Amino acid sequence: MASSNNINKIIMGILNKEEIQNFAPDKLSHDPEASLRHSCNCMKDTDNWSPNQQMGRRWILGCVALEITQRCNLDCSLCYLSEHSEAIRDIPIEELFRRIDLIHQHYGAYTNVQVTGGDPTLRQQDELIAIVKYIHSLGMHATLMTNGIKATRELLTELSNVGLVDVAFHVDTTQKIKGYDNEVALNSLREKYIDRARGLGLSIMFNTTVHRANFYEIPELVRFFRKHADVIRLVSFQLQAETGRGVEGKRPLLITPDTVWKQLETGAGTTLNSKAIRAGHTECNRYAIGLRLGDEMQDLLEDTETIGKLLEYFQTIKVNRRYKFRSLLICSAHALKKPVAATLFIKWMFHQIWIRKRLILRSKGKINTMSFFMHNFMDDSALDSERITACAFKVMTEQGPMSMCLYNAKRDNYLLQPTRIKTEQGISFWQPLTGAITDKLKTVEEIVTPIKHPIKNLKGKSRQRALAIKQTASSRQIA
Repeated sequence: MASSNNINKIIMGILNKEEIQNFAPDKLSHDPEASLRHSCNCMKDTDNWSPNQQMGRRWILGCVALEITQRCNLDCSLCYLSEHSEAIRDIPIEELFRRIDLIHQHYGAYTNVQVTGGDPTLRQQDELIAIVKYIHSLGMHATLMTNGIKATRELLTELSNVGLVDVAFHVDTTQKIKGYDNEVALNSLREKYIDRARGLGLSIMFNTTVHRANFYEIPELVRFFRKHADVIRLVSFQLQAETGRGVEGKRPLLITPDTVWKQLETGAGTTLNSKAIRAGHTECNRYAIGLRLGDEMQDLLEDTETIGKLLEYFQTIKVNRRYKFRSLLICSAHALKKPVAATLFIKWMFHQIWIRKRLILRSKGKINTMSFFMHNFMDDSALDSERITACAFKVMTEQGPMSMCLYNAKRDNYLLQPTRIKTEQGISFWQPLTGAITDKLKTVEEIVTPIKHPIKNLKGKSRQRALAIKQTASSRQIA
């Protein structure tokens, strides 16, 4: 929720460096209903409001990220983390609990909380479990965002037992994993991760960063996901953005929301209507649901108008998607109270069955749905203030929530700033580069002074530069 001060001060357009630095986190609210109204107003102010828009109607935002570590065991060529991230200690768990409380107070129960990083599985295991358990205890939905390397069957079982709802595996060729030269080769790794999470009651998701090297592989990758639609709930494709420590730079002209969506449709073997369910700004997100019948997939949401009416009728329903049968009962009970809605839904459902009756009969019970999501991240030098205002994907900072794209552009402002914590002596300050707790807040000059790290703590652009300098020095010595 962008604060009113931010909205009033920023003229819609691309933010300059000064505006980026001055753009503050959203003002915190202790009234989720007020937050919902504000999201609705943001959608209207940016011309993104419609009967099919879910932000500001069904939920306040799509999800909020909780970064529990900055460390990662990969060095992706399109990493959004800071060049200082690898040297930053894990933030105290007490501060993370405080931020979880802020998320709950601001957005309310049923909020989708992405437990992320870095890779969250590098956090001390008992702390990771405690974090997920606390999110669940407040009635919110926890999703583990991981590259899968350390997400063992045992860990996923423990996390499921304390309330984890989803696990999202990020696997793609930007990770430069040895022995996997393309996306098709990586499918064996994806199958391994599917088996780890299978049968645990978790919704399984996969994230893929779209870049020059894998753009033409998208249809084949979607075919792989289709094959496993019985266990995969959602597949997300994130377009390359020039932000953070990644070395690949700007997105090639080949990659646009339209061209990527066309590749998804090619792999799905059907058109996918992304207008039936809107999630935030139309330039940022696209969403569709495919219905797999046997080996064929069809678009489930082709009727935009009817879906919009149904979404309005059922906008107040709150369910936990982990408990599908209970959710079905809640929806059924709600429908009985609204005969018009129930009639419309039954009519729509029977129409779907009728037009696909032959495929249903041939499917032999292999009937599944799969959600397709595309997120169009912005370059840190080309932040559109309108899209920031209408952002459906935020990260919780110490001061409050902020658009993820904006946060990535000024990540060090928050990561290198000492964190206030309560101790027996009063307010102290946790130092992110040492983990020490002191009674003094560093000056601005101390915070922004360039920091030198050993090569082992460098990734992305800074590691590339350091290795180039080292190689040049070695060449001179040989000469």
